[in-house]
Amino acid sequence: GGHYLAKGYVFVSMNYRLVPDVNPVQQAQDVARALRFVQTKAQAWGGDAQRVVLMGHSAGAHLISLVHVDPAFTEDAGAAPPQAAVSLDSGAYDVSAIMKRSHSPFFDHVFGKDKNFWRTASPIHRIVGTPAPMLLVCSSRRKESCAQSRDFQAALAKKKAVAQVAAEDLSHREININLGLKGAYTQRVDAFLRAQGLP
Repeated sequence: GGHYLAKGYVFVSMNYRLVPDVNPVQQAQDVARALRFVQTKAQAWGGDAQRVVLMGHSAGAHLISLVHVDPAFTEDAGAAPPQAAVSLDSGAYDVSAIMKRSHSPFFDHVFGKDKNFWRTASPIHRIVGTPAPMLLVCSSRRKESCAQSRDFQAALAKKKAVAQVAAEDLSHREININLGLKGAYTQRVDAFLRAQGLP
């Protein structure tokens, strides 16, 4: 966060309830409610409620992607749509496709056995209208991540949305902890943010 604070950003860390108490769609609802809270507090914090970027890593990337592409989440929470989103190495843009082939038992725990829910929990199947720009960062070291990112990018393009895929030769963990450190990866994310009129 220090890298972005120095640029003049207001950096806010969100939280959400966990499985099994709630499912991933309810978690996305939590994120949308947190977004509304940030927007209501932005001016008091020296920020701009109209210039909020959602960013999340791993499961957080899945959740911010759901919120970003389907305005039902923000509408239900009374939030305004974010200006842009940066998804950091989600491997779950298409839950339906994952569950129909060999996958980690972790996905069974999170997404269950209901095929209809798999679709409901898949950002690729929830794109409504033309979402604001997205940057889809993926680890080229992971089997699924970049392939799913490119499929999601193609689905967004069909809706006339701007989406970039940034394949990084970093581990899943490094995608999270290296952002903000000097180097090409941080520069790439910063270039996307500048393209949205941000610092």
